Amino acid sequence: MSGKKIIDAKNNQDNTVKSVLLEGNKTFTPIDTAIAMAEKGQIDAVPVRPKKGKDHLRTNPGGKTSNNLDELAKN
Repeated sequence: MSGKKIIDAKNNQDNTVKSVLLEGNKTFTPIDTAIAMAEKGQIDAVPVRPKKGKDHLRTNPGGKTSNNLDELAKN
């Protein structure tokens, strides 16, 4: 993929990712917008559509957990 990288994330009160910060941006992007962008290849991430539950975004596998959205949102 050649889209923008996700460099930070924010959780809501339920501890689920609500928004992400993209490389080069100053403001956070809502997760629903980021999922749509990932579907178009604009973000270096993978949209996940489970059979049950809400769509979510996953960073591309890289062998390290520090760039997982859950980890980014903890900082």
